[in-house]
Amino acid sequence: MCGIVGLLVKNPAMRDELGKLMLPMLIGMTERGPDSAGLAVFGDKLAKGKIKFNLFTLSSEFDWKAFEKAFDHHFGSHAELNIKGRHAILLTSVQWESVREWLVQDYRHQLTILCVGNSMDIYKDIGTPEQVANRYDFSKLHGTHLVGHTRMATESAVTPQHAHPFTAGHDFCLVHNGSLSNPYSIRKKLEPLGIRFVTDNDTEAACRFLEWRMREGDTLEEALKAGFEELDGFYTFLIGTEDKLALVRDPFACKPAVVAENDDYVAISSEFRSLARLPDIKNARLFEPAPEELYVWTI
Repeated sequence: MCGIVGLLVKNPAMRDELGKLMLPMLIGMTERGPDSAGLAVFGDKLAKGKIKFNLFTLSSEFDWKAFEKAFDHHFGSHAELNIKGRHAILLTSVQWESVREWLVQDYRHQLTILCVGNSMDIYKDIGTPEQVANRYDFSKLHGTHLVGHTRMATESAVTPQHAHPFTAGHDFCLVHNGSLSNPYSIRKKLEPLGIRFVTDNDTEAACRFLEWRMREGDTLEEALKAGFEELDGFYTFLIGTEDKLALVRDPFACKPAVVAENDDYVAISSEFRSLARLPDIKNARLFEPAPEELYVWTI
């Protein structure tokens, strides 16, 4: 059992309040997922030619300043590094493939790449949702939309890497409530194509499958429809991209979800209690998403 939350603000005036609005939603799902939590937040795109890496270290003693100097020396280019505890955002104009190769080669035992892209940041860690939110100042986050998750592990280890959201490609993430019965057949299909997995979590298989379909030319909607045919199990998926929030449930709709929508926002959660403190919730349109249907909202 896990909890999912999502929030897309239609009203630009609310973008500075995104983290504050989200916080009671995420903490409201603590009973559904007390062992780890995380979120992906989407904001303005970087300037052309820029890209950012979200990095995480298990060591509280990791020397970020030495890392920054090593980057500058290796690439002959200065990178901006925004550090928050064991998390850092590396902003650079160096080609992303070169940076990724360097990180994997020189820092694979010290750093985890949480995501790469132009508009998305990911924070995830072990601990209760409140502990994780306080650790990374979730209440101060701002942007257009976000995807959050609270985890109760049922099929793989409790580690920061196994926490949700999972990501693949650029500015794409997925959170999942449920369990897949065929993640290893999905891996068997994707690994010969050069797609690398970093955990044994079933959610990662779904994330990489959907992103692969999009990289091969599918729209998000087409990829999700393909998922209905390929991904077997019980699931509610919430997906974030640079400009979209998408929700799907399996054909049996075994895992709960509720949506609240009004002129200011679209809010999604596993249970209504996480939506109850949103502004003007009493006048929002509330509904339960149907099984095997696509729900996609665009910025």
